[in-house]
Amino acid sequence: MSRRDKLPIAPFELGDPDLFANGFPHALFAELRDRSPVVWSEWSGGAGFWSLLKYEDITQASMNPKLFSSASENGGHRIFEEVASGVAGTGSESPIGIPFISRDPPKQVQQRTMVMQAVTSPRLVEMEARIRARIVKLLDAVPDGGVLDVVDRVSAPIPIKTLAELLDMPEERESKLYEWTNALIGEDDPDFRQSPEYMGQVLGELMGYTGELRASREGSDRTDLITLISRERDGSPVPMRDFYANVVLVLVGGNETTRNSISGGLIALAQNPDQWAALRADASLIPGAVNEIVRWVSPVMHMRRTAMEDTEIRGVKIAKGDKLLFWYPSANRDVDIWTDANRFDITRPIVKHRGFGAGAHVCAGSRLAEMQIRVFLEELVQRYARFEIAGEVARIRSNFIDGIRHLPMRFARA
Repeated sequence: MSRRDKLPIAPFELGDPDLFANGFPHALFAELRDRSPVVWSEWSGGAGFWSLLKYEDITQASMNPKLFSSASENGGHRIFEEVASGVAGTGSESPIGIPFISRDPPKQVQQRTMVMQAVTSPRLVEMEARIRARIVKLLDAVPDGGVLDVVDRVSAPIPIKTLAELLDMPEERESKLYEWTNALIGEDDPDFRQSPEYMGQVLGELMGYTGELRASREGSDRTDLITLISRERDGSPVPMRDFYANVVLVLVGGNETTRNSISGGLIALAQNPDQWAALRADASLIPGAVNEIVRWVSPVMHMRRTAMEDTEIRGVKIAKGDKLLFWYPSANRDVDIWTDANRFDITRPIVKHRGFGAGAHVCAGSRLAEMQIRVFLEELVQRYARFEIAGEVARIRSNFIDGIRHLPMRFARA
């Protein structure tokens, strides 16, 4: 039986980056979620795939890595085949190896544990004052009544500066971190990934610089991320190709979730001034606002898994070797989980959203991302009475990241 004979079949190509040109198409996915929560889609970029659209299905599948694999040799964690396309679509001849997100437990757990040492609760407490100072400096530079690009001036610098601290990189390298992360997530956006030659230049710079850092810190007892991801849990060195892969993962994961949650959160608050007024009136609502912003924005649109044996979800037969995409924004608008799910409400009871994924591969830096968003809101409410979108919002062309490239806004001080 061909895949075209399978039912149910999505009426549009869910892997098409242009489907997300104006942000995640929630109305289309809501209709599909109600009618066919486990649905097949053809894809012009390669093999077709199943989509999981319900919160419970995505959660249960995420908790079963033996059945639903992320391993590179089984396809990896992206819509494309990682062995053929390379990590982040960098090509089959890419010098980048396998990041821990493209491994299954126990190997994935071993390497992830090293990253988690950089974002322990005591470390986050120790970092918070410095993160706050940087956010204060960025917000104090926002012109009163003037228009600025929030992405360039606020939401991108916040996580980039945090990454620079975690990697122990000098401030003058922050612009390169920004350029590299844009190129790494922009495989479908010609503005970010201009040509194979440009991508080769980016990878050369990234590998050259981080390789030098690794060599200079070899054998030390430092706790920066470069040092931590250079070695296995038993102390043995991580192969250079896999070291570079985990650098890529840290850069993308450490930047995109926070950056786009802040940008998307500002859009949501600007479009829902009653929620902004409530937040300014009662700072105790900020933790709930952080949770609601990540649920609402869902900056990572999907992750991919591969079925390791024949199985069934909601009566739909999934064959061994089939590709599945977990659509997190769809899970986060599931009306079986959230009352009035399509309303932005910072006062709603906190339910564990899927904006950071779930299971073994839940975002390693989720607590750091939440802390940065929280501190940003704490400082924002003290400074601005209102703000508004002041021009066209430009989005990244992607079927993976619901990313914002430019966000012109006007702020009025309190």
